[in-house]
Amino acid sequence: MKEKIIFIVLLLLGVHASAFEKDTLALNHSQPKKHNTIFSSLAIGAGATSFIGLNTLWYKDFPQSNFHFFNDSKEWMQMDKCGHAFTSYQIGRNFYNTLLTSDSNRNRNIFLGGATGLIYLTSIEILDGKSAQWGFSKSDMIANTFGYFLFASQEYFLQQQFISLKFSYQKSTFADMRPETFGRNFQQRLLKDYNGQTYWLSAPLSLNHTDTKRFTRWLCISFGYSIDENLYADNNINSVNNFHATREFFFSFDADLTKIEWQRKWMKKIASVINFIKIPSPTIGIRSDGKVKLYPVYF
Repeated sequence: MKEKIIFIVLLLLGVHASAFEKDTLALNHSQPKKHNTIFSSLAIGAGATSFIGLNTLWYKDFPQSNFHFFNDSKEWMQMDKCGHAFTSYQIGRNFYNTLLTSDSNRNRNIFLGGATGLIYLTSIEILDGKSAQWGFSKSDMIANTFGYFLFASQEYFLQQQFISLKFSYQKSTFADMRPETFGRNFQQRLLKDYNGQTYWLSAPLSLNHTDTKRFTRWLCISFGYSIDENLYADNNINSVNNFHATREFFFSFDADLTKIEWQRKWMKKIASVINFIKIPSPTIGIRSDGKVKLYPVYF
């Protein structure tokens, strides 16, 4: 969960910097390298500051140990791995956007900007590896790497993010049963209530990104994943307490807000900021126990 808390700060910085940059790029055309350096410095500074703060404020309260590994690949039905992939993808995507200038090396920016999330989360895994309470998680690293390659491969080969990782949340019915684990208020539950989170792979109906007239340019189809009745990381403990942890899969519609022709600049900026959120829409849900449910609106 540490990665998600830091991600919120870095994501907002990256999105706002990206939106600001797109508006000021023309004004800085004569000094693109200086412009690029400013945003790169802001990104590096924010990352370094939050990393130092995490090391000082979080880990100092827990006993340290020699570097070791920890296998948590089966915990929470892999919902936390979805969070790792989402975090790595979104940090990389937004920091790549801060590097965009008229004459910058695109391939270098894909590697450097896109890898920001992977590098940052790898550093956190190293800190975990030296903490007695946790450990370096190989499965976390696989998820972090997937998030990076999802961004970088699409940007390099397609010059766009055809498939995007998105997020939605609605309070689960189990959040109040274990507030010490799932959070005691909305802000905490947003990050810790796995049963209320859904992670989405969202793709547009049309590959033609130059098509500005048809709604298929921004209308997307989405595949989502979540869990239900999973109150403990270890599923054996769930069973002992008579909870039946279940996987949930969703098929729904979404919208790429950045591809809509907004009439005002402020509307475009807002759309850029919130585009990582899945748009509520009619949804079909399929549970691993075979039950199927139609949601008129699901978020």
